[in-house]
Amino acid sequence: MWAIGSCSTSFLQAQTAVEKGLKSINRPSAEAIVGFLADDALQGREAGMIGSRVAARYLVSCLQEAGIAPLYDDSYYQPFEACAKERQQKGRWQVHPDSIAQLKQGTHRSLRMANVLGMIPGERTNEYVVVGAHFDHLGIDETLAGDKIYNGADDNASGVSAVMQIARAFQTSGKKPLRNVIIAFWDGEEKGLLGSKYFMQHCDFVKDIKGYLNFDMIGRNNRPEQPEHVVYFYTEAHPALGQWLKDDIARYGLKLQPDYRPWDRPVGGSDNASFAVHDIPIIWYHTDGHPDYHQPSDHADKLNWEKVVEITKASFLNAWNLANEKSY
Repeated sequence: MWAIGSCSTSFLQAQTAVEKGLKSINRPSAEAIVGFLADDALQGREAGMIGSRVAARYLVSCLQEAGIAPLYDDSYYQPFEACAKERQQKGRWQVHPDSIAQLKQGTHRSLRMANVLGMIPGERTNEYVVVGAHFDHLGIDETLAGDKIYNGADDNASGVSAVMQIARAFQTSGKKPLRNVIIAFWDGEEKGLLGSKYFMQHCDFVKDIKGYLNFDMIGRNNRPEQPEHVVYFYTEAHPALGQWLKDDIARYGLKLQPDYRPWDRPVGGSDNASFAVHDIPIIWYHTDGHPDYHQPSDHADKLNWEKVVEITKASFLNAWNLANEKSY
């Protein structure tokens, strides 16, 4: 009887912790994060440019305020260099050391960027889950007539807001997760997934990463008549990832109508690719394309804020499962 009672008490405490975290997720926080990142003053947050560096500093300050420690040493920044051929020649930006060494033998371009990385320590110090979104966008085009700034409110300030609120929700829960939870804000995604690629190329615990939760564009309505629509990509070999969302929508009354898209090896589309190539289970939230995609008109006032909040709540529950379920 004592054993049964102990388990029940533990279960209730865990549920209370989840609910504490869930209640901390709200629209004003989402609006504040997106509003800052998508402001004209950040000049479109192009990777390697001043606006992107300001965005990174802002994210560091948010992690510090939430009491989340840096992943590596005493700095939240993971600086890296990317190189590409001279701009009149075709060629992608590269972050692999061998590629950079080869490019530097000739006329080349160079960009300095930095991921922002924090971690919530878990009970199992040798197991990790990663929750991430890219914070860079397309910058400014001075040759455009009219609006010259690519603000990137949906792409991807909306996704960044979800990651930051999830980080705060874990802290608010008051419960130490089973696994370490890495909070990741990637730089250089728009130039070829550069930040997440660099992270994985230099990560010495890749085999210990048990799951990755990605956000890229979670704030718009692809169709006005479907305001609760969201695409839910997940690794097909792990059907539990799909069942979690179904269960949590029913349990917590979340206002979402997911389009479940199991994917054998989700190596396309966004930063999930950098993890999927290593056969790490992934979940990726996305609300489909819209006319303002990669346009200067991607402004914060066009976001469906209720959807952003509901997706953030659902994904916090995903992250909680990734961090605490013994197997999936």
